[in-house]
Amino acid sequence: MGELWDVVVVGAGPAGAAAALGARRAGAARVLLLDRYDFPRDKACGDGIAAHALDVLAELGVTGAVDGYAPLPALRLVGPGGGTVARALPRPAYTVPRRVFDARLVAAATAAGAELRRHTVRAVEVRDDRVVVDGELAARAVVGADGAGSVLRRALGHPVNPDRHLALAIRGYAPALPGPPEQVIVTSSPRWPAYAWSFPIGDGRANVGYGEVLRGEPLTRAHLLDRLAALLPGTDPAAVTDLRAHHLPLSTHRPAPGRGRVVLAGDALSLINPFTGEGIFYALRSGALAGAAAAGAPDRAASRYADALRRRLGTHLRHSSVAAWLARRRWVVDAAVRAARRDERVYRTVVELGLGDGRLDARTLGMIGFGLAGRVAPPRH
Repeated sequence: MGELWDVVVVGAGPAGAAAALGARRAGAARVLLLDRYDFPRDKACGDGIAAHALDVLAELGVTGAVDGYAPLPALRLVGPGGGTVARALPRPAYTVPRRVFDARLVAAATAAGAELRRHTVRAVEVRDDRVVVDGELAARAVVGADGAGSVLRRALGHPVNPDRHLALAIRGYAPALPGPPEQVIVTSSPRWPAYAWSFPIGDGRANVGYGEVLRGEPLTRAHLLDRLAALLPGTDPAAVTDLRAHHLPLSTHRPAPGRGRVVLAGDALSLINPFTGEGIFYALRSGALAGAAAAGAPDRAASRYADALRRRLGTHLRHSSVAAWLARRRWVVDAAVRAARRDERVYRTVVELGLGDGRLDARTLGMIGFGLAGRVAPPRH
């Protein structure tokens, strides 16, 4: 059989790197991090790094993940009806290409003592006292952080997310839009739920893209690019490079977090914010919790991990699911945009819910309700 590892992590993206770091910090002596690619490597993503993600990295002892990239102080959101809110973010965000960001996290994991190997996982066998990967690697516990097409998720018997709980997006790089640096999200009324984005990197380029929730009809590359051009008229599709499409399994349809000695994190657990499509914060938070659970009690990793997830993200995930259900109605989103434009506290609540682990509150729901009723509340600062 070969060597026995304390924890094997499948997938070395943000969830996997965080799992390796979490396992090492929880006392695992031998942690193996597997990925099918060499690093640095590209990954289709919006590249947005919210402050909440940096909080998790700080807890894991990781610094410098966004060094060299300019902070983005503001977010501009355009509702399906054309209304706009543009305000300073509670804390700046960053746009860091995944080729850079992921490589930095992997370097932090290996510096902390994890071993990195290039390996494509094809089969997993769960035994009473260990988990065997591809018949050659054995571990006391395994973390599946291998993305939307997770092999570990399939091994546990969970299918991919169904339509309406799965989105498809295309991403590329284009010249940044003129004007002050800010994240821009433009929602689509004809294809709702859907939106385009432009996140400036700080080097004259921006990460641009378009995505929409699947509803049982095939979406072509041409369709995605047409919608991107329609929503971002300042972006010439012919100037967009490195176009790649990717699936986003939304958190409204999550499988069980694991079973026995096997746990899932990040996209493999369908941890994509259904309100915004954000996944980096979820990946880091769930990965860190998964690694710690796998290292602390490998034979009870799944139950310990489920408890930890429930404590740290349970209420937020319920609130984000409610927000996503409400947001299926375009007029609710328009009312939320109007409320966020009138009231900074509502804006902050929406940002925290969409980019971190925030929750809905009575004030926000009330202000949205005023908008739905056609009432106009006085401006608040």
